[in-house]
Amino acid sequence: MTDPFTSDGAKMPPKPFTIEEGRRQVRSFVLRQGRFTPAQQRAFDELWPRFGLDYTGAPRDLDAAFGRDAPKVLEIGFGNGAALRFAAQQDPSRDYIGIEVHAPGVGRLLNALDDDGSTHVRLYHHDAVEVLEHEIADGALDEVRIYFPDPWHKKRHNKRRLIQPAFAALVVRKLRDGGRLHAATDWADYAEQMWDVLDATPGLANRAGARGHVERPAWRPQTHFETRGQKLGHGVWDLLYDRDSGVGIGDL
Repeated sequence: MTDPFTSDGAKMPPKPFTIEEGRRQVRSFVLRQGRFTPAQQRAFDELWPRFGLDYTGAPRDLDAAFGRDAPKVLEIGFGNGAALRFAAQQDPSRDYIGIEVHAPGVGRLLNALDDDGSTHVRLYHHDAVEVLEHEIADGALDEVRIYFPDPWHKKRHNKRRLIQPAFAALVVRKLRDGGRLHAATDWADYAEQMWDVLDATPGLANRAGARGHVERPAWRPQTHFETRGQKLGHGVWDLLYDRDSGVGIGDL
């Protein structure tokens, strides 16, 4: 399956991914596209061939996609792209892959990457779980970053949260031995769920100890989500996990 385009060549948003829950299907996100500007559409039309990775559902040679062999960092749900752009600017020695379903944010980042003359960033406009399952090889990633995922704060919607046991196990499979998972949230209840899930996931070791978190690392800039949360009186929790080399992929 490839990503869809309109009849005039404009890129269309992906279909929402669903998680099987018994016989029900639960969306892990909803498409709140917002205002899609002409500049963002031009970015898709003109810059996607340079920075974009079209979802095909088949294993991808990431070294070929970047034209080199370098450590790979994946950011899931990059929003407006500020953190991904900052990381790429600060560390050109690593290759960065971003996944985002909301078209305006993708278009905004495409324009920013063009302004920067970036050569080591590639973007998916697709669902992250499908990309991880079908296009990323096991052990291919050095780091996975998930900053301020949708908290689905109503209790009846908690099941829609991204950080669930099956997803955590999938991330562990894609990380190399000694790789790192970095998650951040400004919702205390979601931080608790992250600890419940990630601390119990085989192959992950919390760098701060059980139910621990760290100060915001230098590689993560303060995002607009974080600023908004602080204005609302929210705390911010950065969780760092190392991929335990003692647990093999076959054990997961």
